[in-house]
Amino acid sequence: MRVTSVLCIVAALAVGAVGAKFVLNGGLPQQWFGSQPAQLAPDDPRHSTGDKRIVMLAAEWCGYCEKLRKDFELADVRYTLIDVDTEQGQRAMAAVGARGVPVTIVGQDIVYGYNPDQIKDKLAPLGYRL
Repeated sequence: MRVTSVLCIVAALAVGAVGAKFVLNGGLPQQWFGSQPAQLAPDDPRHSTGDKRIVMLAAEWCGYCEKLRKDFELADVRYTLIDVDTEQGQRAMAAVGARGVPVTIVGQDIVYGYNPDQIKDKLAPLGYRL
């Protein structure tokens, strides 16, 4: 019984040492899991947003879009508006995988729908208070 316990402890220490070395050396290569940055579609608005610009995909007939535009006006948020009822807007919607409006793109982050709390969180680092 003692020999088995000692062997288990030695095995655990060996696995721990190998695992620590593995982690310190960077683990598995990223390409094994496909965790490289995703390639953006050509019409994706994130090509022009960088880290700090804001784009809203919206429609004139959408009440939530109007509410978000008013929220942005009150907070002096500088943003670009893309009308989804245009060809450019349809391509942008398809590029980000959106099926409804509004869609707010802050830097490289996308907020689908009218979600003020999530939008506030994304705008706060840029100095905006919604």
